[in-house]
Amino acid sequence: MQKLRLLTTGAALLALAGCGGGAAPAGGGDGGAPKSGGTLKVSYFPDNPTFSCIDPFQVYWIESRSIIRNFADSLTDQDPKTGEIVPWLATSWQISPDGLTYTFKLRDGVTFSNGKPVDAQAVADNAAGWIATVKATNGAAFGASYVQGLTGAKVVDPKTVELQLSKPNSSFLQATSTTNLAITDPSEYQLTPAERCTGKGVVGSGQFVLDHYTAKVETVLTRRAGYRWASSLSKNQGEAYLDKVVFNYIAEDSVRTGNLTSGAIDIAWPRNPFTPQDEQLIQRTGNTVEQRSLPGVSYTLFANTADGHVLGDAQVRKALNKAIDRKTYATTVFGATYPVVQGGFNSTTPFYRPQADKLGYDPDGAQRALDAAGWIVGKDGFRYKDGKQLLIDYPTTQFSAGSELLQAQLKKVGINLSLRTLTTAQQATYLTNGEYDLTGNYFTRADPGALQFILNPDVANSKALARRSAPPEGIIRIQDLFTKALQTTDAAQTRQAYADLQDYLIDEGITFPLFERVQKAGVSSHVHGFAFTSESFLKLNDVWKD
Repeated sequence: MQKLRLLTTGAALLALAGCGGGAAPAGGGDGGAPKSGGTLKVSYFPDNPTFSCIDPFQVYWIESRSIIRNFADSLTDQDPKTGEIVPWLATSWQISPDGLTYTFKLRDGVTFSNGKPVDAQAVADNAAGWIATVKATNGAAFGASYVQGLTGAKVVDPKTVELQLSKPNSSFLQATSTTNLAITDPSEYQLTPAERCTGKGVVGSGQFVLDHYTAKVETVLTRRAGYRWASSLSKNQGEAYLDKVVFNYIAEDSVRTGNLTSGAIDIAWPRNPFTPQDEQLIQRTGNTVEQRSLPGVSYTLFANTADGHVLGDAQVRKALNKAIDRKTYATTVFGATYPVVQGGFNSTTPFYRPQADKLGYDPDGAQRALDAAGWIVGKDGFRYKDGKQLLIDYPTTQFSAGSELLQAQLKKVGINLSLRTLTTAQQATYLTNGEYDLTGNYFTRADPGALQFILNPDVANSKALARRSAPPEGIIRIQDLFTKALQTTDAAQTRQAYADLQDYLIDEGITFPLFERVQKAGVSSHVHGFAFTSESFLKLNDVWKD
């Protein structure tokens, strides 16, 4: 898979892209009855510099996936408010008692934008294409994480298809609602993965058509005539109100904000949250700021617990969690109204279990834990044990306000957080070589199973990080809880296993949540019907301009 970037706080701001409201349409007030026509102009954070791609199954870049959502429909949809999976291209489904067969009944009359039918054969061919792409990319396609255990598909009749798994996967139904498993004209799979990334042959059944994708420059969608099969989560079940949507890519946040306030664009979509100053400017000029937490793993720090590393000591890990002032971090780095992280998952993630009572700032408790572990405060204010300073190596890609604030917080309890700037070469090897004590990571998906791709060595994107994130007995416990959560058709068992997992990770000092990841968007007063999807992507079904 195009491996998930493992970012330290210096680069972590780029990991941000959404707490706040659900998917209720917003922006520009009521505005009266929707009007058809016009071009919506959206400015995004820059396109992926190393893996520009618009193919649904392969891409992991959030901005690209947001675009894809509007021209490629999926078998199911997910309610942003409840996490419930609802019908879309499939009108119903059944899961076999053993969890190995998912049978989907398809909607009548659905076609791709080139006129070909979205039937059982098309879905089966997509499944075959996903499996082939995983093999062709040696697992590098981001969609590989969504099709764990998928072995094939069977056409039962023109409107009924079975997707077959080798083992139960309770996350699979949610996977069928995502952009990465959007259903496209299967003829695209006759092309190479690289060709598909350019948009060549990529044809969906969505409300818009991919007109063109020019990597790092712009993407243009045009209204699809005859569309009439949106999911029940959209008010507008038919054709888009907008004629065209133009997405461009602007690196400078201030330029993006300035273009919005001047009326040059309609939506400013940053990767980092707006600065408080920019947010005030947007609102002062009559526009709105919409926000929603990105579902999945919050921006979290993970320890290297291997022998010889200071965070192998459970008492030091306990002290570290208590020494982080998350409220001050959120308000200082992101602004006074920014939500404080309350667990290893962002608050929009299904099965989310708040852990605020365990993550409170407790410097006195941190110092007691370090005292109990034999770490004594020296003349320089840092702690020592057996002549060795309590130093935590925290590699960064660049210094930032966030990493320096964290450094200052830990110093108050005698921990020396060493901020070591990595070279480009070191960024590629430091995890594999174990040359760190602390590192950061996250994963965007509206399902808690996303965490396994960080912590479960069997499937993790970085197996080196996963193996060192907990002591051996901790790894066994984590894997056992993931097995209970995933390899079942019992929703109650899944819920309990994820609750136990979230408790265990905080109690044992395996995860150190640092901040909630919030997607914000500046929306023009002339835009109505703005909404987020369950993945906190831009949803255009109900959007119109006055």
